[in-house]
Amino acid sequence: MIPPVAGFVMEGRRSRNRKSAKRRRAQSSERNRDAKKSKSEPSSSSFLEKMKARLSGGHFRMINEKLYTCTGEEALNYFKEDPSLFNMYHAGYQAQMSQWPEQPVHKIIEWLQVHSPSLTVADFGCGDARVAKSVKNKVFSFDLVSNDPDVIAGDMSNTRLDSSSVDVAIFCLSLMGLNYPNYLKEAHRVLKPSGWLLIAEVKSRLDPKTGGADPNKFIKAVCELGFTPVSKDFTNKMFVLFHFTKQEKPISKRKEIAWPELKPCIYKRR
Repeated sequence: MIPPVAGFVMEGRRSRNRKSAKRRRAQSSERNRDAKKSKSEPSSSSFLEKMKARLSGGHFRMINEKLYTCTGEEALNYFKEDPSLFNMYHAGYQAQMSQWPEQPVHKIIEWLQVHSPSLTVADFGCGDARVAKSVKNKVFSFDLVSNDPDVIAGDMSNTRLDSSSVDVAIFCLSLMGLNYPNYLKEAHRVLKPSGWLLIAEVKSRLDPKTGGADPNKFIKAVCELGFTPVSKDFTNKMFVLFHFTKQEKPISKRKEIAWPELKPCIYKRR
């Protein structure tokens, strides 16, 4: 028979054990709740980020399609009405470019870096003016909107540069408007005789197999404007790169040029 005092002691121990077990269960339950909460918070944050990315991507596609299917003057007025759309477009553009294994602007910068820094450059559709920031050359950077004091805002078909005043004209993914030939005519006007014309374009726009223009017809039209082809590079899967030089003697009787239509570069919804 257990003495009364010992019984009380054992009962007390059992009571304390039950209370300890209860506290441990409560603490365990609280830790589980905290763990579930911490897991749900990143998920919620991730969901919001995904939604923001989708909205941003949707705005970029809308603006991008607009720029490919209107004239340069219409695009200029479009951004004048709401300059914030320009920032939205370029944020989406940079996101798209980050997925390319190689960017054409880097190829153009490399070309300039191995040529004389004394060459004066006109960058048509400069975006963030990366060319000007990467080379020692004097660079005139043009785009529809300027958020940078070194970028000249306006219509690329009327740069107000003096005729025969620059050595290199660049179009890096910037032949976007329906009136893109006017941009090339302006480049021809401002280039010195024997000056360089560098054009990088999305490959699908000059691929007849995917509904693009015939690249030979494009080259022919540029030559009829007064240029001589130097090289063409189709090795990159994302873009093509052309080098031309301006002919030294102006064309006396310029016939009507049959410019091929360059299809819009429309990004698919994902």
